[in-house]
Amino acid sequence: MRTTQRKGDIATAKAVATFTAAGLDVAIPLTESAAYDLVVDHGHRLWRVQCKYTSGRHVDLRRIHSNAGGYVVKRIEENSYDWLYVLQPSGAEFLIKACHAGRRSLTLQSEHELGAVAESGLLQLP
Repeated sequence: MRTTQRKGDIATAKAVATFTAAGLDVAIPLTESAAYDLVVDHGHRLWRVQCKYTSGRHVDLRRIHSNAGGYVVKRIEENSYDWLYVLQPSGAEFLIKACHAGRRSLTLQSEHELGAVAESGLLQLP
């Protein structure tokens, strides 16, 4: 299995655990064609979540996959997702409550770090 895909799977699994521990319901799309990896349900609203894994402070926002013709690179389109969840190898988690359409990358900021979500209430919902 490709290492990049494995890292994405780890980020998605950790996001499911984090959101579930915060008392939210999580749904996983049946297809891989969606621009998001999860749907988080608060009971009053649904949020589409894109999950990423990065070793540094910069997150590549492009979607890259391969097909018979080679690699396909797509930039994020407007309203593709609602939240961006990012996991680092250290276990640090970040949540950006916005879609950054058209951008190639994003720099993680300390205000995006989740920390101890279940204890601190940092996952405040709009």
